[in-house]
Amino acid sequence: MTSRKLLLTLLACAALALPALVAHANDLRGTGDLGLIVERAKGSIQLIDTTRRTLLQRVEGLGDTSHASAVFSRDARYAYIFGRDGGLTKVDLLTGTIVKRVIQSGNSIGGAISQDGRYIAAANYVPGGVKLFDAETLEQVADIPAYSEEIKGLSRVVGLEDSFDNRFAFSLFDAGEIWLMELGNDPKHPKITKYPHIGNQPYDALITGDGRWYVAGLYGEDGMAVLDMWHPERGVKRVLPEYGKGEQKLPVYKMPHLETWAASGNLVFIPGVGHHEVVLVDLSTWRVVGRIPVAGQPVFVMSDPTGRRLWVNFAFPDYDTVQVIDVESRSVIHTMKPGKAVLHMEFTPRGEQVWLSVRDANRVDIYDTSNFSKIGELPANSPSGIFFSARAHRFGL
Repeated sequence: MTSRKLLLTLLACAALALPALVAHANDLRGTGDLGLIVERAKGSIQLIDTTRRTLLQRVEGLGDTSHASAVFSRDARYAYIFGRDGGLTKVDLLTGTIVKRVIQSGNSIGGAISQDGRYIAAANYVPGGVKLFDAETLEQVADIPAYSEEIKGLSRVVGLEDSFDNRFAFSLFDAGEIWLMELGNDPKHPKITKYPHIGNQPYDALITGDGRWYVAGLYGEDGMAVLDMWHPERGVKRVLPEYGKGEQKLPVYKMPHLETWAASGNLVFIPGVGHHEVVLVDLSTWRVVGRIPVAGQPVFVMSDPTGRRLWVNFAFPDYDTVQVIDVESRSVIHTMKPGKAVLHMEFTPRGEQVWLSVRDANRVDIYDTSNFSKIGELPANSPSGIFFSARAHRFGL
């Protein structure tokens, strides 16, 4: 065969193969704009594409998802779902399949992923403690019972958060303690530092976006407990003694979620417990510096990625309402009523959209954050938590 004929033959083969290659490339998908919606009554999740605002696939068989939460692998391909029944499920976002599922306790209340993405930690009510798993295989690596000398027994664990250097912090609800868990070079035998007497009934916690401040809210008394992860040797200090239900005990219809404190500059914005207000706290002094009146008892106070605006939803009976606060003026600039039981909100990574789960309407609403117009909705069975894969690259989410 001459060189010219050989060249023509090769070109013809390439031309025939080109459509197949293009078609294959079109089938590829990134993970950066993926996410999931928890269907709390069905034991399922809906996988979603946030750019196209579409449902991709339902994944079933996740057990009790009534209080389910999720974290993501560092490559944002896998989601780890923590179910209330103690189930830990690894889901492939690209194939829509369950990679592995283990029942690791009798009652679980969430979890976290290590900074290097190699380990999953699950917080458990029953039997009470934290279990550590290999993120690749879900094989158990360590079991840390939350046994407290104060109560001579196991305590329910809440507020499990990840931080830098592969460390985790969590609170013991029944014992009034905070524990720091450091994986170090031996994850099978992590170092545990215990801080007792931090306050009565820590019910939830958050860690700031830089991984420095671990903050536990107290259900049994006013105030909060703070651990500086830069200087854990300084111990836990009590702050905001006036924060809580106060001397006049107010009815609290739903305790606010602390993981969605909003931060903007040196200020943090937190829900007022039992009050119709958002509380402003100076992060450098941990003092209350202002209060913003709102429509009801806040549950989530969330900042968009710019830090310019806060979105707030509320407990019953105002759970059909969402308000937007302008940080500069410290005032409500917009009120909307999407429907009953707005349970959760999630911003797209750069904040151009916010997605709201409207449980009683069996749908998720999508709003343009620049003008507050509704730009879409998706059907979902009793939706609650919404989790986008961008969480993979942030502490505490």
